[in-house]
Amino acid sequence: MDTRLLIENVLIPAIKVGVVLGVMSGAIAYTTLLERKVLGFIQLRLAPRRVGFHGILQPIADGIKLLLKEDIIPDRADRALFILAPVISVIPAFAALAVIPFAGHSFEMFGHKITPWITDVNIGILYILSISSLGVYGIMLGGWASNSKYPLLGSLRSAAQMVSYEVPLGLAIIGPLMMAGTASMTGIVRAQERLGMWFVFPQIVGLFCYFVSGIAETNRLPFDLPEAEAELVAGYQTEYSGMKFAFFYLAEYTNMVVVSAIATTLWLGGWLRPFPNVEALSFLNFLDFISPALSGVFWFAFKVFAVLYLYIWIRGTFPRYRYDQLMNLGWKWLLPISLANVVVTALVLVLKQRAGG
Repeated sequence: MDTRLLIENVLIPAIKVGVVLGVMSGAIAYTTLLERKVLGFIQLRLAPRRVGFHGILQPIADGIKLLLKEDIIPDRADRALFILAPVISVIPAFAALAVIPFAGHSFEMFGHKITPWITDVNIGILYILSISSLGVYGIMLGGWASNSKYPLLGSLRSAAQMVSYEVPLGLAIIGPLMMAGTASMTGIVRAQERLGMWFVFPQIVGLFCYFVSGIAETNRLPFDLPEAEAELVAGYQTEYSGMKFAFFYLAEYTNMVVVSAIATTLWLGGWLRPFPNVEALSFLNFLDFISPALSGVFWFAFKVFAVLYLYIWIRGTFPRYRYDQLMNLGWKWLLPISLANVVVTALVLVLKQRAGG
């Protein structure tokens, strides 16, 4: 094979995968520290402060602790599935990152153009929805393989929750797809740039339905029924320890990042700065003198951080829902609202097309 083709088709994709996995693992580790700090502030108590300056090294200490903990497998557990379940949860979460565009311009390196995404496919959002839905199998298998009542109840709850909230989440995404006319992640951002506005303004209802469904899909408060401590000890995680326990948490926080990245891409303009077509605000791309791609990465990361902060804020504010309330919210409220949003969006686009034609 030609050396240039080898570099472009093998080496560069491998480097991009390694960079995304490494940066994302570090970001997720420090998201846990951010969460503990914010919750400590909300609850008027001290957050981690001992390890490093104001607890800055706490995630590293937590990782070492989990790595060194004894790995316990219950006697009556299905050993193979018990070990495999955390891996099944974490792989789809990381695989979903493959089509997320972190910026719109390419980096120049050693005479090669390197795009700030691993790959771009014309059905990127469908790929993310399909691959991320596989993570629930890890939770279900972990709960069943533990051969314990609390993990089994937690896994059954997770399956029902996934089925209930996958529908309004998918319907909420249809609005931006219709407005953009493509399912490509980069295409959706470029459509917002072409129209001169983020889709959050005409699709605020869709964003609301998506975000609430995303919280339920990632089993976060106030919808963390699969691991409700007051009822199920720790739900599907009850029998897990050490790195297997860490893998489940890694999958949960990675899914949070994926949900935030999708919200950023579909509704918040992706890598675009605020009001991208207003020339007076061009100073907001203050990293352009180094590389336009860096400005895109900065704004994308800033928006994802803002959505993650909202995740944490909601956790520290709202009490846990009862299970019947969770189901009622999904089927009686979010489903009709998201469906109505699709119908109204379609009508507006058809009327606008006819008026323009």
